[in-house]
Amino acid sequence: MPVLAYIPFIHPINLFHDWWYLLLIPLAFGISVIYKALRLPKLDGFWQQVGVMTAQIVLAMIALAVFLLLIVVVVIPLIPAE
Repeated sequence: MPVLAYIPFIHPINLFHDWWYLLLIPLAFGISVIYKALRLPKLDGFWQQVGVMTAQIVLAMIALAVFLLLIVVVVIPLIPAE
């Protein structure tokens, strides 16, 4: 008897598989808005600081991805396998 219902972990939705990394931008923006709203004593220049923090998060994630790629592609093949 087939199951007609959607089962989340067995049958994932393939909507964002090709461009899932673009979801980093709204995630970083949301984190920045909430963090800055809670931490700033005054909301002067709020959106500018949110933009700067969003850019910092996105650039840090890109740098981490490049660093890990270099480790996997360059460093790990140099390790002797004995």
